Amino acid sequence: MRNIWLVVVVWAFAVQCSSGQSYDPRSRITVSGEAVVKVRPDRVVLTFGVETWDKESISAAREKNVEICKKAVTSLRQYAVSEKDIMTDTYSIEPRYVDDYERRRFIGYFVRNSFSVVLTDPSKVELVVTKVLEQGVNYIHGIDFQTTEFKKYREQARELALKAAKEKAEKMAAVLGQKVGGAIDIREERSSSWYWSGWSRWGRTRDIGMAQNMIQEAGPDGGDAGESISFGTIGVRASVLVAFELVK
Repeated sequence: MRNIWLVVVVWAFAVQCSSGQSYDPRSRITVSGEAVVKVRPDRVVLTFGVETWDKESISAAREKNVEICKKAVTSLRQYAVSEKDIMTDTYSIEPRYVDDYERRRFIGYFVRNSFSVVLTDPSKVELVVTKVLEQGVNYIHGIDFQTTEFKKYREQARELALKAAKEKAEKMAAVLGQKVGGAIDIREERSSSWYWSGWSRWGRTRDIGMAQNMIQEAGPDGGDAGESISFGTIGVRASVLVAFELVK
């Protein structure tokens, strides 16, 4: 009997609380809108990795790594890359083993060093990558094309996304013989961002899918046909969720 009374009291409390919440009786239609503004990148972040090893000595493995990194940095000077635009990301030293049936076999000491390079001239990407690899760098972890005017293009993308949402709502409402009134609720679904296809870390590759929406601003075509690395355009994206009032 006590349990029954408890349920009744809790239910009554829930009804009382819900009755105090504001309720908007207006009919509405809720739609999403997305937009991508394509722009030319004016900044590129390259991330490289150097892995060296030695079976006998940690010092020897480290010295090999330092030598390759020094040569790579020196080669970057040829392309007017300043010291402040070269940054060490990670550095690690580890003994490595392989499983050989019931025993572990030591194969050597491995040293890993990754560093990032910022370029303000995207046209130099291929030359820089080629030159750095010639010095003994054995990993390219990422090539990240960016824009320094992200805020401006994000605002443009957001405006286009709102227009896309309104257009979608109007067309859907028209099918039902209704019209769209003012916006009741506006939300940004996710942080606006630019995107590029993917990155890799020490041989592990991850691809990032690129979902596009209904309105896009036309951007220039990709790079020249003779380039193996294209830096044509990147996309600055915005996504919104808007509820409009339905009127007859």
